[in-house]
Amino acid sequence: MTEIKRKKLDSATVISIVIVLALYVAVFVAEQFIPATSMLFTVIKKGATYALVAVSMNLLNGFTGIFSLGQAGFMLIGAYVYGIFTIPVISRMDVYQYYNGGLVQFTLPVFVAMLLSGLAAAFLALLIGLPVLRLKSDYLAIATLGFAEIIRALFQWDKLGPITNGSNMLRLFPNFNDFNIRNADGQVVVYLSTLVPLLIAGVCIFVIILLINSTYGRALRAIKDDEIAAEAMGIRLASHKRLAFCISSFFAGVGGAMLAMYQTTVQAKSFTTAMTYEILLIVVIGGIGSVTGSCLSSFLFVACSEWWLRFLDQKQVIGDFEVPLLRNGFRLVVFSIIIMIVVLFFRQGIMGRKELPDLIRQLQGKKVKGGASK
Repeated sequence: MTEIKRKKLDSATVISIVIVLALYVAVFVAEQFIPATSMLFTVIKKGATYALVAVSMNLLNGFTGIFSLGQAGFMLIGAYVYGIFTIPVISRMDVYQYYNGGLVQFTLPVFVAMLLSGLAAAFLALLIGLPVLRLKSDYLAIATLGFAEIIRALFQWDKLGPITNGSNMLRLFPNFNDFNIRNADGQVVVYLSTLVPLLIAGVCIFVIILLINSTYGRALRAIKDDEIAAEAMGIRLASHKRLAFCISSFFAGVGGAMLAMYQTTVQAKSFTTAMTYEILLIVVIGGIGSVTGSCLSSFLFVACSEWWLRFLDQKQVIGDFEVPLLRNGFRLVVFSIIIMIVVLFFRQGIMGRKELPDLIRQLQGKKVKGGASK
């Protein structure tokens, strides 16, 4: 027992926890003094959402060896369930104007609706997983990708309009700005619209980390390494894969609810296959099998695509000289080149299979060696 406790509470792990807590404090302080319209907070909100979905995808691809491309479909389910059950009753006639106010005529609390979003995605994953998880590799990826497209088309079906609002968007539901604390005059006294989504994503990712480091997580790693050997050791492949698929889908559904809150509207046509490819790209860049890598690459991906490279889409004139190539769309060209460079020089991703405590242990080891050599 003492050895186990030492492994869990070694200095590298403690330092990692302190770093994460310091980042949360820094975000809270920055949110109180930097204007709310700053792109920094936009990047943090969307980055936290993508980080949760990327880690949930990594649970399948990186730790279980299940190549699934259905994340956008599960995010869509989560976003719609959240939107449907949190729109105020008084606003439903404005949202469901073509469907006489819609079928649902009650409102759930925000966090209850987010939990329901995850459960709805997990339940559908259970139904889908029964036939689909019998497939392997590319066939499984194609099947889950097809499921996501079917779900997207189904939610735009007019017959389901009283529930999903058909091809029209859902809106007027609570978003991240509603977490801000206001006084009696409606003025914001404490800003929490960036910290709360970061906390939600952090808690969910922490749960996934606990799962990965449990005996169940070790069984998933065994399945990825060698299914035959894992089955010989008594691991039930079908049930473990199905449960991993449902857990991953649950957190993807929660991520979909967070994305709905970030965008303030929900429409099925925005949950395209490109969204799944973005999440997959984040997982690959960060490192397949690394939770830290998925989190870091999520924020880097969003920052590059939404913030740092935006100037490349605008014409720049220096004196009488116009900088060539800078025009609408050039940002995507440069972003693609950066991704290619990262993939070429970091074959296993930025982090590989390492986590933050592993990096700290490496640094501690180098310091010890440096001190010994002196």
